[in-house]
Amino acid sequence: MTATHSSRMLILGSGPAGLTAAIYAARAGLAPIVVQGIQPGGQLTITTDVENYPGFADVIQGPWLMEQMQKQAEHVGARMEWDHIAEVDLSERPFRMKGDGGNLYLGDTLVIATGAQAKWLNLPSEERLKGKGVSACATCDGFFYRGKKVVVIGGGNTAVEEALYMTNHSHDVTLIHRRDSLRAEKILQERLFAHPNIKVLWNREIAEFVAGGEPETLVAADLRDTETGTIERIDLEGAFVAIGHSPATELFRGHLDLDADGYIPVEPGTARTAIPGVFACGDVMDKIYRQAVTAAGTGCMAALDAEKFLAEADFEAKAEAVMQDA
Repeated sequence: MTATHSSRMLILGSGPAGLTAAIYAARAGLAPIVVQGIQPGGQLTITTDVENYPGFADVIQGPWLMEQMQKQAEHVGARMEWDHIAEVDLSERPFRMKGDGGNLYLGDTLVIATGAQAKWLNLPSEERLKGKGVSACATCDGFFYRGKKVVVIGGGNTAVEEALYMTNHSHDVTLIHRRDSLRAEKILQERLFAHPNIKVLWNREIAEFVAGGEPETLVAADLRDTETGTIERIDLEGAFVAIGHSPATELFRGHLDLDADGYIPVEPGTARTAIPGVFACGDVMDKIYRQAVTAAGTGCMAALDAEKFLAEADFEAKAEAVMQDA
């Protein structure tokens, strides 16, 4: 049996951005509903060690952190719904969302916090070694590879930036690219080529990641020459896949403005989108930083912007009612 759920604020996504928005909205008395989506807790639920989230002296676990955020949101009055939105209608308020099972969600405001996913190489060995030497975020995990031999895979801005970043931790960084030239901006390429601790392997791709030890971790990679097909093995202790991210915005295509990369543009310094009453936060609108702490910050912004929007809308509605009664 289907049901209709209404709220002053509907939040799509339950990562750091969505749950922070929920905490602020609930404390403001807006009784937000959080539709958790297909991956409740977001990307942190597949992240093991977290060492850069403020407030914790020791390493914490990503799933645990998201559990605490959800408990806090529920404690102050947010409601969680385990559903996945299949259809949206942003043509008028309240905004209408339909879940996979047919449930209808109505929101006077909408906060989009559906996040983004790192693009992977889709190798079985990559999947097995995620968190055991293979990562998709150098700024998140680079600290764990201090003094170790690492590689970065990719040829765009993200890959070059991550290779440069890793030189803060390692004196042996190799960029692996499947072509003979980079797509990254010229200034980034110049910095890369000038750095004494970075070397580039051209026309190479990862054929397999190699595990070893007990418990098993990444110890090597088999590289395929994209021109000759020959395989060579290199020893390494860390690999960062940096071939881009895919924001979870397909649901909003045709309903909301998206940029060339599929991200939701917002008004600078706010979480406001092109549609009044619709806000975006976290990795769905941030293609630069993509950190849990910045996602949480934009979630706070989205809730405060939405609260202000509702207050102004309520004031205008009351003023109009008074004028009609006069």
